[in-house]
Formats: sequence, structure tokens, C-alpha cells
Amino acid sequence: MAGDLRPRPNQRDRLILDADGSPVTPELILTAYRQRCFPMADSRRGRIRWYRPTLRAVITWDRFKVPESLAKTMRRHPYRYTCDAAFAAVIAACAERSSTWISGDIERLYVALHERGLAHSVEAWDSAGALVGGLYGLTIGACFCGESMFHRADDAAKIAVVLLVERLRKQGFRVLDCQQQTPHMERFGAHEITDDAYAALLGDGDEALPFGPTGEWDSGPSVIREERQGMATESTKDTKN
Repeated sequence: MAGDLRPRPNQRDRLILDADGSPVTPELILTAYRQRCFPMADSRRGRIRWYRPTLRAVITWDRFKVPESLAKTMRRHPYRYTCDAAFAAVIAACAERSSTWISGDIERLYVALHERGLAHSVEAWDSAGALVGGLYGLTIGACFCGESMFHRADDAAKIAVVLLVERLRKQGFRVLDCQQQTPHMERFGAHEITDDAYAALLGDGDEALPFGPTGEWDSGPSVIREERQGMATESTKDTKN
């Protein structure tokens, strides 16, 4: 059941400590997010530290846009997409880089949250059945906190972002939290807001909204049909302004 935080018998017993020596549990992760904090580790083997930025990058539906070149790629349906079909593989792939904040402890904590229905992934598969991209994040109230993404094939993760936004809108979420601004997410309409503004969007964050069906993606990326979805590609958005 989503939101069930009771200990599971198959959970490893090793205590996870942050950089100050305090225990970190899935429950603490949720509490931290409700207080607008998120964890990052120093390195793959590093200790967890807590961050609450004064400016937060978010995507709200009124400012979301699909880059025109990506919309063209999406019409070819180059990959097959699933939801929550390979969460552990996605977070492990996100950590496979020369410098990463996703430590083994963070990986373990988010897998535990996924098992409890609170963390979710979107996966991209090529025609040979290989995992070629994806993203993962955590649901807090009507907010989806995006954590990380990876790609092994062109545009695989970018299309996952578009599908994620489509799912979040459909399920009644209000915002996609990108945490820190990057040129990549800025192309999708990510913009920075103050901590107070983010607190207003987050609300109390108590009851996570249902994320929707798992397994095979229920439909193609209809979000690119901007007339039906009330969204815009990069070029049509510019025309309207």
C-alpha cells in the first residue's frame, strides 16, 4: 500500500548515517522533503548531507514546453516506455558516472521508498529490449520531486520527462520539482522560485497522490499534440509571446 512505512522483513539491517552521524531512514527522507530539504551524498561512497536551496527550479504546467526538435523525434516513437518496471536498474544507472551524489546509501533508501509505493521511475527501452534511458523521483503530496535521469540513447531521457509531465497532469499533481536549474531542464520551461513560493506549492505534503498505472506506458506521448493538451512546443510558445 502506498504510504506504508512499516519495516519490511527483507530490509537490510545496517544503519545508514548522515555526515553528522544521525540515522537516516525512509521516514526521515519523507519528513525532510516536507520541510523542503533533500539529501545528496559527497560521492558514491560518501555520507549523506541535507540541502534546502533558497531558489528552487520547478516545472509548472502553465510554463511547460516541449522543444520542437524533441517533438519531431517523439512522433517517430523511437523507444518503448514503462513505469516502475525497473526502478532499481534506473537509479543504479543514474549513479554510473564519474562524479555522483547518489551513494549506495541513497540508492538503498530510495529503493525502499519505491517498494512502499512512494518513489517511481520511467524507463525507456530500445527495440532489442535494452534499458537506454530513464528517470526517478519521489511523490510528496501533489508534488513530484525529480531526482535524477540518465540516457544511453539519444533523447531517451528527454522523452521520459515529457511522458512524466503528462502523467503528473493527468493524476492531479501541481508541480515537478527539478531542485536545481540546468540548461537541460530550462528548455522544458523549468524556472526558479523562492523557498516561500515552493512551500506554497508543496502545501503540507501529507497525502501523496496516486501515480497511476505501472508497467507498459498506457499511451503514446500525446502531450506533443499541443492543441489537445493546452501545451506548446518551443516554436509555438515563442509565437504566442
